[in-house]
Amino acid sequence: MSDTPDTDVRFADLGLAPEILAAVVELGYETPSAIQAGAIPPLLAGRDLIGQAQTGTGKTAAFALPLLQRLDLERRDVQAIVLTPTRELAMQVASAVRAYGRRIGKHGVHVLPVYGGQPIHIQHKALQGTVHVVIGTPGRVADHLRRGTLDLEGVHFFCLDEADEMLNMGFLDDVEWILEHADAERQIALFSATMPGPIRRVAKRYLRDPVDVLIAHETKTVENVEQMSLRVPRHARNEALERLLGIEDHEAVLVFVGTQRVAASLAEHLQARGFGADCIHGGMNQTQRDDVVRRLRSRRIQIVVATDVAARGLDVDHIGLVVNYDLPRDPEIYVHRVGRTARAGRAGRAVTLWQPREQRMLQSIERFSGQPMQPMRIPGVEELLARQRGRMIEKLRPIAAESSPEFAAWAQAIVDAEGIDAGTLAAAALRLAWGDGPLSAPPQEEGPLDPSDVVEIVIPVGTRDRVRPGTIVGTIAGETGLPGSVVGRINVRERVTFVEVPSSHVQTILDKLSGTRIAGRVVRPRLAHPEGDGGARRPRPRGPHRGDRRP
Repeated sequence: MSDTPDTDVRFADLGLAPEILAAVVELGYETPSAIQAGAIPPLLAGRDLIGQAQTGTGKTAAFALPLLQRLDLERRDVQAIVLTPTRELAMQVASAVRAYGRRIGKHGVHVLPVYGGQPIHIQHKALQGTVHVVIGTPGRVADHLRRGTLDLEGVHFFCLDEADEMLNMGFLDDVEWILEHADAERQIALFSATMPGPIRRVAKRYLRDPVDVLIAHETKTVENVEQMSLRVPRHARNEALERLLGIEDHEAVLVFVGTQRVAASLAEHLQARGFGADCIHGGMNQTQRDDVVRRLRSRRIQIVVATDVAARGLDVDHIGLVVNYDLPRDPEIYVHRVGRTARAGRAGRAVTLWQPREQRMLQSIERFSGQPMQPMRIPGVEELLARQRGRMIEKLRPIAAESSPEFAAWAQAIVDAEGIDAGTLAAAALRLAWGDGPLSAPPQEEGPLDPSDVVEIVIPVGTRDRVRPGTIVGTIAGETGLPGSVVGRINVRERVTFVEVPSSHVQTILDKLSGTRIAGRVVRPRLAHPEGDGGARRPRPRGPHRGDRRP
């Protein structure tokens, strides 16, 4: 069953109890959002529900208000469980539920957030008292159930909040284990910004005849953004990002990555390169994350590296550039990411880094958003330096236009005392302001950073053959006579090895390696992506196994 929410309603029209309505009014809410208008009536009626809407549309109140109305506060046991992907979200939801329920009963509703990082015995002690609602991460809730410190006997309501992020963080097994141990007559509400396949399977397995409330995603945040794609080898992403940040002029930049580890390491890398950068991810507490956002808003830093779950709710008007350092796993997530820019009528720009093996996902994103990404090239070193020189001139121009007799007199005094001409003095001052870096690009080649110069080949040997990257480099150099430096990223798997090489040498490498022995095996390498190379026509391996696509 699918319901279309009526947004032309008031909270008083949804069937909420007077004490809950009073709390909503006190908190300053007047009319429900679309997801609230669509979800609250069927949840009050006891129906299972799938609610899909973008972050920031009021999903918390959509499940919290019906949850509160169905509680029996005369009982002391747990009656509702809300599962969230992070401890920060658990605490936020707990705070909201308390606020909505503060007028219920004599003492209000008793809410307990449970999550990893807090001693479990503290939570156990709290569970021995009166707790009506438990809000926590799936791992910690499952841990309490296994220990017997949490009982599902009285639980009649379950909510899966931000279900797609729980999938992304690896919590889906715990979620299913919890639902398998729930009472057969329980009610389940599943809320998610996106609906990937595994989440749909969970919904089909555990929800009974659910009401679907879909708030269609809006692409206007994407339509106002200039979208670019940048194909770059994985090992060269950091350098490509540095050049991109160096050439672009934006007050604030948001760089999206896939994991907490990458967020922290990339932020440190950018800091070491002189960029004003920091990170936000789910492993940080709320105070730390708020501090990063505060410094971004006050323009004390320019770049924030973030994971998707941590960036939800991040709203900074002057973000002019979004960079997808890691490609999102779902097209809808791309829309959420890109929507962080082009706020308050400003111009926005989004650049997505990708590899040949990610071409299908890139095409899916373009189809979903309804807008193609314009291919761009990585800025060259000379182009980057020219932009930096231009920025320095822009800074000098207003200073030179101002009358500064003291500095003019000082400059003349230096010329007279040192016996040097004014041009030499000006060059020395520029050198001091520029720093130790080069003023122009070195004459040697920049390396195979341009994606059009890089091809990935597959060699049918791997870890089972005890192959190491050094073996691959040595074989290529020995058989072709090329320097080992031409070999790019090497990814050794169980049965095959992926190797990035310059396209100018690919045919030589394929020819010379075909029929040679590596780790005792006769190999015939091939192109890894003969059809997905961005349109470039590339040679195919020769020999009797030409076209063989088996590993």
